[in-house]
Amino acid sequence: MTSGRHFLQIPGPTNVPERVLRAMDRPIPDHRGPEMPSLVAEIRAGLRSVFKSEQGEPVVFPGSGTGAWEASLVNTLSPGDRVLSFENGHFARLYAEAARQLGMQVDDVKLRWGDAVTQSDVEANLKPEHRAVLIVHNETSTGVTTDVGAVRRGIDRTGRDPLLLVDVVSSLGSMDFRMAEWRVDVALTGTQKGLMLPPGGAILCVGPRALEAAEKNRAPRYFYDWRPVIRDMQQGFFPYTPATLLLFGLREALRMLLEEGLDDVFARHRRLAQATREAVRAWGMSLLASDPARASNSLTAVVVEEIDSTAVVKVAAERLNLALGVGLGQLRGRVFRIGHLGSLNELEVLATLAGTELALLYSGQPIELGVGVAAAQRFFAGIKADAKLAAAETRGATPERVG
Repeated sequence: MTSGRHFLQIPGPTNVPERVLRAMDRPIPDHRGPEMPSLVAEIRAGLRSVFKSEQGEPVVFPGSGTGAWEASLVNTLSPGDRVLSFENGHFARLYAEAARQLGMQVDDVKLRWGDAVTQSDVEANLKPEHRAVLIVHNETSTGVTTDVGAVRRGIDRTGRDPLLLVDVVSSLGSMDFRMAEWRVDVALTGTQKGLMLPPGGAILCVGPRALEAAEKNRAPRYFYDWRPVIRDMQQGFFPYTPATLLLFGLREALRMLLEEGLDDVFARHRRLAQATREAVRAWGMSLLASDPARASNSLTAVVVEEIDSTAVVKVAAERLNLALGVGLGQLRGRVFRIGHLGSLNELEVLATLAGTELALLYSGQPIELGVGVAAAQRFFAGIKADAKLAAAETRGATPERVG
């Protein structure tokens, strides 16, 4: 067994902070006991702040993002309803598949895996009969973020008014998401990414129009019926046995995000992401994201052309105790993914990049060791990687001696 810390740098599950672990390390409470109302009330308020929706109703289920998909669909749509989706990655494809399996008619627009959904995509494809639009805010398989504000503008330009259902699984708590401003009707996530918790929770925030739709739709539902959950959560309880220890961790994670300040959380993720992108550029490799402006701040998908990317991930795990994300679906063997979201700082990113360089070298990818780490360090230090600096490095000068 490899000694030392295990570097979990996949795009989720992410590392759980010690503070959250300590919050969950307690005797199992009575889920109908007197401490629950204050716990649930603080969670509801914290989730509204993170989703940026004071009108939204938070809903917590035991489960995962997949369960949250199902809840978003069965509470707002009926079998036979037509929905519009955009397949720009593995999880966008699966969200549409979930709708299809639940009896909805899905018009699935195929996009390049590596592109974002654009305003023009929405305007060109939205039809009067579409009851909902499904969007993945941050496509975890490709490292590409869709501008949900632009999606909303596209919907508005058509003069139509479908429900807007948005997967924020790998963006919430890591990137700016504005549920109220963008008039998102349902946003959904899991606990194991930007919320810095173990897997096991499916979380939604439900807007007024979606609440109204749940009273009229005809989809069969029982466990994932959010109406009794919302009703009971308003009183501080749940209509099922909740994952109680996860709730204590969720309260602590929300406290951490709000104490740091959401704007500072987002800025930290932008900074770590940009350093990672500088490293990829220094390696002479490319991002899967076709538009650099839409590259994700929670993960980076790196294209590998000379070797099988699965080998890089395998070598990293076996020789370096470093977990990187594999390519999913049609991207298997073509990309690997570096997660840089959740509880993470500059030093951890530098260590991840150093390990990734070794994994690439061990796998047969031509690479000069240290160039990516140095590029990231320069970015963190605010030193421009210009020709003068490159010449100085060739002479053996340190950055402090330049200029």
